[in-house]
Parts: sequence; structure tokens; C-alpha cells
Amino acid sequence: MNFLCDRMFGTLAKWLRICGFDTFYANAELTDGELLEIAKNENRKLITMDKELFWNGKRENLNVIKITSTELDEQLRQVLQGISLNNALVLSRCLLCNSSLDSIKKDEVKGKIHPKVFEQHETFWYCPRCNKIYWRGTHYTDMLKKIDEL
Repeated sequence: MNFLCDRMFGTLAKWLRICGFDTFYANAELTDGELLEIAKNENRKLITMDKELFWNGKRENLNVIKITSTELDEQLRQVLQGISLNNALVLSRCLLCNSSLDSIKKDEVKGKIHPKVFEQHETFWYCPRCNKIYWRGTHYTDMLKKIDEL
């Protein structure tokens, strides 16, 4: 499942990526028409709080989710209602650029991350697009806990 979050939902986009969903975040100055085109051309569910964009998306026969809350947990519930999460995909996307992560050998990250992190972890992933390196630190268990609670 692919999503498109309008510019009001940067944090929601990040959390959908954490859940493993391909999520386009429209953080640039895109017009409603451009957002609708992206949603249509890339077969994405459009997520918005904007009433006009919601109705224009419906008129275009797009799959649109209208968010009614400003609270992140409720936003996630609204989007994920009726969707099964694939645990194998959790934390499989770059939180910054949305690319799929690749595994990387431990010796290849030496000197690129904090020495303490290097010592404490054996498994790492990296984003081939923006070169960010990821590992399962304490934030990982916190994220899984939040996902389970939802």
C-alpha cells in the first residue's frame, strides 16, 4: 500500500514509513492539482485534512483518507484502520527520503557512526539514496511498542 501525505502530515508520513509503507510526503509547495496527479499516477492513497483537496480527490475517483484529528496516534489509527501490518516491513524504509533500506556489513559502517553504537550493535542498514545508516537501538523497541499499542 502506498500513501501520499499532504504537507500538514510530516510526522504521520514518518510513522507510516516506520510501519513499512511507501509514503510520499509533499513537503514542497505543490498545488492540489499536482498532489492529485501524483496520487493518481503512482496509485497512492491521498491523506489530507484539507476539505477541498479531499473532495477534489473523491471527484477524481482517488482513494482519499480525510484525517479529522491533530493527534498523531489518532491519525495513525484513522489511516491504518482495516490494514494489516507486515512486521517484516517495519523499519524497512528510510525515514528521511522513503527509499527501501539495504543491509550493510558492520565493518563498512566503522567510522561513519558513533563508536559506542558500533560496539553495541551487529546489524546495520543504510539508505542507498541519502546514505543514512540505521540500527536497532532503544528507539527501535520504542517504535515497535507504539505500533503494537495502535
